Amino acid sequence: MVTVGLFIRVEAKPDKVAEVEEKLKEVVDIVRKEGKAVVWFALRLGPTTFAIYDAFADDADRKAHLEANGPALREAGAELFVGSPSIDHIDVVAALLPGE
Repeated sequence: MVTVGLFIRVEAKPDKVAEVEEKLKEVVDIVRKEGKAVVWFALRLGPTTFAIYDAFADDADRKAHLEANGPALREAGAELFVGSPSIDHIDVVAALLPGE
């Protein structure tokens, strides 16, 4: 069961869109190995707008995930993003997951 999540929105620099997309494709393996996220999605919301949605069983897993990955996100942001990532902490009201 998932109870909390993150919605992280970033705006890629126009000349860095392909790099942002590739970076997101690489990150999924890191998140998989970490084992904290129950679900993780990298999303393209527009020509230069991307988002990550991930959900966790509890707040402890969400905090551990942010502590492990937040610095890398901020570091990448300086080179790839127009501004700082927007990070929303969300509560999951209901979910449909495979096997449930």
